[in-house]
Amino acid sequence: MVAITLPDGSVRQFDGAVTGTDIAEDISKSLAKKALAVKVDGDLRDLFGAIDADASVEIVTRDHEDALDIIRHDAAHLMAQAVQELFPGTQVTIGPNIEDGFFYDFARDEPFSTDDLEKIEKRMGEIVDEARPTRKEVWDRDEAIARFKEIGEHYKAEIIDGLPAGEDVKIYYHGDWHDLCRGPHLPSTKHIGKAFKLMKVAGAYWRGDHRNPMLHRIYGTAWASEKDLKAYLTRLEEAEKRDHRKLGREMDLFHFQPEAQGSVFWHANGYLIWRQLEAYIRRRLDDDGYSEVKSPQLLDSKLWEKSGHWGKFRENMFVVPDEIPSTDDTAPILSGEADLMALKPMNCPAHIQIFNQGIKSYRDLPIRMAEFGCCHRNEAHGALHGLLRVRQMTQDDAHIFCREDQIIDETRKFLALFARVYEDMGMTDIAYKLATRPDARAGDDATWDRAEKALAEALTAAGLNFEIAEGEGAFYGPKLEFHLTDAIGRTWQAGTYQLDYVLPERLDANYIDETGAKQRPVMLHRAVFGTFERFIGLLIEHYAGKLPFWLTPKQIVVATITSDADAYAEETLSAFRAAGLRAELDIRNEKINYKVREHSHAKVPVIAVVGAREAEEGKVSLRRLGDKQQQVVSRDEAVAALALEALAPDMRD
Repeated sequence: MVAITLPDGSVRQFDGAVTGTDIAEDISKSLAKKALAVKVDGDLRDLFGAIDADASVEIVTRDHEDALDIIRHDAAHLMAQAVQELFPGTQVTIGPNIEDGFFYDFARDEPFSTDDLEKIEKRMGEIVDEARPTRKEVWDRDEAIARFKEIGEHYKAEIIDGLPAGEDVKIYYHGDWHDLCRGPHLPSTKHIGKAFKLMKVAGAYWRGDHRNPMLHRIYGTAWASEKDLKAYLTRLEEAEKRDHRKLGREMDLFHFQPEAQGSVFWHANGYLIWRQLEAYIRRRLDDDGYSEVKSPQLLDSKLWEKSGHWGKFRENMFVVPDEIPSTDDTAPILSGEADLMALKPMNCPAHIQIFNQGIKSYRDLPIRMAEFGCCHRNEAHGALHGLLRVRQMTQDDAHIFCREDQIIDETRKFLALFARVYEDMGMTDIAYKLATRPDARAGDDATWDRAEKALAEALTAAGLNFEIAEGEGAFYGPKLEFHLTDAIGRTWQAGTYQLDYVLPERLDANYIDETGAKQRPVMLHRAVFGTFERFIGLLIEHYAGKLPFWLTPKQIVVATITSDADAYAEETLSAFRAAGLRAELDIRNEKINYKVREHSHAKVPVIAVVGAREAEEGKVSLRRLGDKQQQVVSRDEAVAALALEALAPDMRD
């Protein structure tokens, strides 16, 4: 007998080995029709595989959280079948799932075209209609190599050849087409559905090595329903409109160029946004009791070795020699005579050096030390992405040195600050995660136990729900992650909060307790924005360039209808500027509709239109970005209202 325990706790008995299909049919015919796969004791399996021992079983249907990965995996196989049928002689290599979809790399002489994608998609739909059944076979390793070589699939043979000798190989069939795969898979191609789309083609080296042949990659996306696919494509279209790199050019905010890979050239408009954010967060930090410091850019490698960063981050650090000048002007400087320095990738070791100056008492704690610290990390060229992934970054960084009994209060205080700031920024949908110890880490398990327990208790005390992100903590301590949902449903990770017992120990930080004994402080690493670069990119995309009025570089353009109003327009401009508003003048000999369209495209939030009538009556006609209506008010009223609107959120409190 085989006892199957279902998610509701009920148990069903079967005479012998049973499949997921058998179990689903035993529950209901309708469930059997919707079943895609099965989870056996938490392990995802094919629906047709045998279960020959007592187990907890869950039937996976289309709306199950694990269904989408299987659908996408099968869609990759579906695409490979269509490609090989349409383009005989093409070899398949690898085809994994990725975020929001899948890809497959193909070996063929000619690259794929956009027209090819349409043909492949059409054939994929036909194969779905054919409902080709899925089955699994297990082959001997050497047999598998020989058979793939026999049909001309040399890349597959190479993959299998890399497996340990004697290891069996799983082969999945969809009809007659088959591929090496670990599974699991859907019962037939019919179960994939037609909520898929091929997105683009690209080149990719075999095994990612430029010395190997170039393959042809096709990217696709697949979803559980046509509705989900349509929503995704709409989101992509909206995301393209919101791309901060595109909007950055249109709004004249910043640019990049090859001579400074991964570093931003901030234009006046972009840097004004930066300055507004910096002034805002500085005021918030002042209110919360932080002291601002400034630490060096270059630090000796010995400090990084002592902190543990040299062993962990050395490959991501920009290292320079600290050369000792020769006393002989003609003699070369030997490499052995130079110590190594590194541009700081983070600020924490430097802040401990400041903390260590002078004796600290338990009464001095907590000490909240903030810095807008410029850091450098040697990110790979291919990983760079506009403002979102850079090499030079400035963090709104801070470190709190506190006693262990102060951890919960300090964490609650920070969480309140974080929520307040993001509410001010118009982003209130925040998911909290507690990232726990990674495999490669400093400190012992007892220290990590204390740290993880303290953060979990602080989140609970703050009344926040949170998820556990296993193994995703920093190498010196667990951390809180803040995942924000933007205006079109995308999630971003912003800010950080990390609890650290390790660095104070490594760098010999201490304070004197009430008994006169030395104790180690706990170090809390925290940032609200994270980095100014990434946060500004996030804001641009969240607001589609239509930034809050207080952040907008150019807040108002005073535009004339006729030249008769030029003098009044200049007086109006002076009135706006006297009130602290960032205003500009447009008295060009152009039609007013042309001016409005041009400034709207540049995301100017308010256009103050003036003509002969407005000049005579002392009024302005205000046109808001995205609003077809206009509001005619007195100039004094407009100045007062817009000056109030231009205040940063904390200054309105």
